[in-house]
Amino acid sequence: MRWTLKSKPEKEKVQKLQNELQINEIIATLLVQRGIETYDQARQFFRPSLADLHNPYLMKDMEKAVSRIEKAIADGENILVFGDYDVDGTTAVSLVSSYLKSFYPNVATYIPDRYDEGYGISYKGIDFAEDNEFTLIIALDCGIKSVDHVAYANERNIDFIICDHHRPGDMLPKAIAVLDPKRGDCSYPYDELCGCGVGFKLIQALAQNRNQTIDDLLIYLDLVATAIAADIVPITGENRVLAKFGLEVINTNPRPGIKALIQNLKKKVLTITDVVFIIAPRINAAGRIKHGNEAVALLTEYDLDQAEIFASEIEQHNSDRKDLDKQITVEALSQIEENNETNRFTTVVYQENWHKGVIGIVASRLTETYYRPTIVFTKSGDKLAASARSVKDFDVYNALEACAEHLEQFGGHMYAAGMTLKEENYTAFKEAFERVVEQTIHPDLLIPEISADVEMELSDINEKLIRLLNQFEPFGPQNMTPVFLTKGVKDTGYAKGIGQNEEHLKLFVKQSRSFGSSEGFGAIGFGLGNKLELTKNQKPFEAVYCIDENEFNGNVTVQLRLKDLR
Repeated sequence: MRWTLKSKPEKEKVQKLQNELQINEIIATLLVQRGIETYDQARQFFRPSLADLHNPYLMKDMEKAVSRIEKAIADGENILVFGDYDVDGTTAVSLVSSYLKSFYPNVATYIPDRYDEGYGISYKGIDFAEDNEFTLIIALDCGIKSVDHVAYANERNIDFIICDHHRPGDMLPKAIAVLDPKRGDCSYPYDELCGCGVGFKLIQALAQNRNQTIDDLLIYLDLVATAIAADIVPITGENRVLAKFGLEVINTNPRPGIKALIQNLKKKVLTITDVVFIIAPRINAAGRIKHGNEAVALLTEYDLDQAEIFASEIEQHNSDRKDLDKQITVEALSQIEENNETNRFTTVVYQENWHKGVIGIVASRLTETYYRPTIVFTKSGDKLAASARSVKDFDVYNALEACAEHLEQFGGHMYAAGMTLKEENYTAFKEAFERVVEQTIHPDLLIPEISADVEMELSDINEKLIRLLNQFEPFGPQNMTPVFLTKGVKDTGYAKGIGQNEEHLKLFVKQSRSFGSSEGFGAIGFGLGNKLELTKNQKPFEAVYCIDENEFNGNVTVQLRLKDLR
């Protein structure tokens, strides 16, 4: 692990904020590091309000989108809500379709089959719309590059409204409206919305047009928060507001589908991390193992008994998904070893029988193992399809762009992308990708980094600090859980390995200078069992950690969640 300590912000800015908010230097430093430098910015950060949401009509083409939907409703047209099969897509489809159905019956949903149709708008979906007399398709979380598909629909007198958040290509599709805050000509104030977030702006605009208020839309925010968590978008600006209020809905009044997924959990209050690791994988499992329609059916079901039946089916898909991803990861790792590819700048693997629904997860697992840009291919029809994952601060989308001559199509983000290519181009692509990454990646980026926000003493940890840190939630990209560095830490003699193979580390720590006193903290290091020797015989060490509150038998204690020791 490569340890870095973030540089201290300007002292004047920290002191100014300390004085204005009457807080300590640690909290003020954390805020300035997050770009919060004034009283008003801090108020907005600590007290997110639905009033902070932007006017949806600031988004390019929003008026066109709303007037086309209102015309469809006035004329009794059939509307098809189309979306991708992952969490962002299925939540977005559930959101827009259930909102429209609350006042208009002629609405149906369409999720493409991951295996038969692949990612994004499909010709098969457009043919379905034509056969069933749909004259308006609202596409969510996809479509920004679907120039040919939209042209195909236009020839059949089917109009498109596209709601996307991916980077546009050189040319926009000729749709009635293209809602995408990443459009170069769109001056919307916040461009980090997920696909479901863009869908929410559309229903917000429709609601305003119908004299509804934001309060009428609160019931949809559990879906938006789930998508924000799953799609790993920054938890800043509007996303922070939507995530915070969406989490409140999840914890107090979730829709039956989400309630059915979480009702057996022991946790009383779910955090954004729980959404990422508990709710999102289950919603995703439907599209990975069976069909994304099952996720939409769950999320739009209003009867709890029926939702519980759907949830138990999805639970089984999730279990199957786990088995598959373990098996394929083992096969991929042995392929890398057998081909003597452990020392490359990239990981690119292919096996024609790998399950297309889990190759993205496998790519993430391989990235954790070798820590380098990774692509996992499988056979899909007469082509190869792949998922790419990157390492921190390396833009895999740009690397794919540099290899575009070998690809049929590709799309995605800085850290995750998908692509297809012809089988005969696989080897040439693999070598080109290796070359591009070798020439453009900084060697430091190939070593996992732990970045600590602030160095502090264990004695700085008190109730007030923890209370304020809790108000930093929800955490996520650009507002990560604060990481602290403390030197001169000693275990008091309780250090031990725990877990099946003692792969985790449990300690009770104090700082050297207060070793005789009673103040100290329990500490847990997941995956750090191999560091046990470091802590023996009360040898001092340095620790990087987050501060957790651990609840056991109704007692809440402060616990350090160790990230690394040295």
